Amino acid sequence: MSYRGEHNYFQKNDEFLQPKAIDFQDYTQEKLEALWHKTLQKGLHGLCFSMYEEGQKPGNHITATQVERRIKIIKPYTKWVRSFSCIEGNENVPRIAHKHGLKTLVGAWLGNDLKKNEAEIDALIELAKEGVVDIAAVGNEVMYRGDLTEEQLLDYIYLVKEAVPHITVGYVDAYYEFTIKPKITEACDVILSNCYPFWEGCDFENSLTHMQQMFGQARQAAKGKKVIITETGWPSQGTNLKGAYPSPENAMKYFINAQVWSAQQGIEMFYFSSFDESWKVGPEGDVGAYWGLWDKNEKPKF
Repeated sequence: MSYRGEHNYFQKNDEFLQPKAIDFQDYTQEKLEALWHKTLQKGLHGLCFSMYEEGQKPGNHITATQVERRIKIIKPYTKWVRSFSCIEGNENVPRIAHKHGLKTLVGAWLGNDLKKNEAEIDALIELAKEGVVDIAAVGNEVMYRGDLTEEQLLDYIYLVKEAVPHITVGYVDAYYEFTIKPKITEACDVILSNCYPFWEGCDFENSLTHMQQMFGQARQAAKGKKVIITETGWPSQGTNLKGAYPSPENAMKYFINAQVWSAQQGIEMFYFSSFDESWKVGPEGDVGAYWGLWDKNEKPKF
């Protein structure tokens, strides 16, 4: 994910712009870490599931044993788990999550490889028919990347809706895509919106308000449909993007602010991400490997 742009569709005076961010001015490092830990212990609505250990990346087949070990780590802290693919071992995520009593937002990863897309869609439908999919996400940021045409994506969405009419079906993308792609918004049962102030170069001090505005825009485009924040987060180290600076302190503060706001407003949010994944350094720059609440060795980061 890397928006790196300005998207001036924000709805003004939205009711979701309150409450304000916490004032951390007088917080010591010890006090901040204690509040971060307390917030994590209180529990999240949802977590994005990080599949890959050191030396692994998409394309590697991940075993059920590895998935279950990581599910057990995050299980005490979340109600939902989000997965990003339905093949190469990713199909283990919803099965094992359901086994452990967690609900699932299950994604089929779509790109410009049509044969692989077919395998993903078939696997998503199979998992839904098994009863381990609570929400089906047909693609992730496909429009943002430009991998498919709008009509191709719509065909996949309607194919899944027809195959499993009892399942809630949506599509995940950057918040502004639902404003500029109304046909996709109309096709979705639920709007699955990624909201990253960091990737728009927003300084931390204004990050909560910026994220709230992102949500407000997606909510406005949804026209009454439920909007779920499917990704938001802040990296704990790496290179800054304009005024957005990665640091352990900013990562902790953003997590706390996001969780407090979403809980108070009753907004369903999947935090990105569970574990650090080193392979993401290439696609997203050096910050890509440091979005987890746990480090790459599966230890709580703070």
